[in-house]
Amino acid sequence: MYGNTYGTENVTEKTPDTQKTSFGKPFSTSIVVALIAGISAIICVSIFSGNFAKYKKYSSGSGITVTGSASCDFESDLIVWRGSFSAYGTTPKSAYKSIKNDADVIKKYLTDNGISESELSFSSVSISQRWVTQYNDEGERIGEYLDGYDLYQSVTVTSEDIDKVDSVSRDITKLIEANIEFESDSPEYYYTKLDELKLDLIAQATENAKTRADIIVNGTNAHTTRLLSANLGVFQITAQNSDSEYSYGGAFDTSSRNKTATITVKLNYATD
Repeated sequence: MYGNTYGTENVTEKTPDTQKTSFGKPFSTSIVVALIAGISAIICVSIFSGNFAKYKKYSSGSGITVTGSASCDFESDLIVWRGSFSAYGTTPKSAYKSIKNDADVIKKYLTDNGISESELSFSSVSISQRWVTQYNDEGERIGEYLDGYDLYQSVTVTSEDIDKVDSVSRDITKLIEANIEFESDSPEYYYTKLDELKLDLIAQATENAKTRADIIVNGTNAHTTRLLSANLGVFQITAQNSDSEYSYGGAFDTSSRNKTATITVKLNYATD
């Protein structure tokens, strides 16, 4: 018995790769890109809006600005007194001999009045020629000739004994009586601890500005959040109880023994 055996062939049909949703429908790639772009745009706008709001909140043009000040009276602890003198001679040698003699007399006078040699400083000698112009009977200039030499020298006294130097600077009668052409300048007064004083005033002015800011915001039910900027003014050092005007670039008085130092500090705070 002959039987026919038929083989069965398995045929698999290939279909193109596609993404399907849970509903079996294809999901387009362009839609995914659009969604990502939209979400990114929303995030960028949120970040920008937050930063812009923070900038507006903390920019130096907003908030509250206050100015604090501090002043202090103090007495100078150093005096500088300068004087100058001159001598004449028909020759450089004679002129130098004359001014050297005057310098010796001045030095003795100062040391006799309690000023030590370490507090004295003599400058170098400068010299100039003295010329005389000649005129004829009609008043016309006919020439000039050398008539001698003028020599100049100065002396500086620097001391912490202000009373002593003050007294000497006001009484140079003996020098004038000795035929010395001595010109006395007004004493200058300084304070050797001025840097420390300035730092202390800055701290006081800053604290004063912060106190003013707190008073203002407390009256409006607000509060300061952070310091945005700080500006330091210039120091004004003037004579005590004087009507000296402040200078834009700062004042520095040296003519008075007793002085007043003033400084201002401007602070800008953000507020809530």
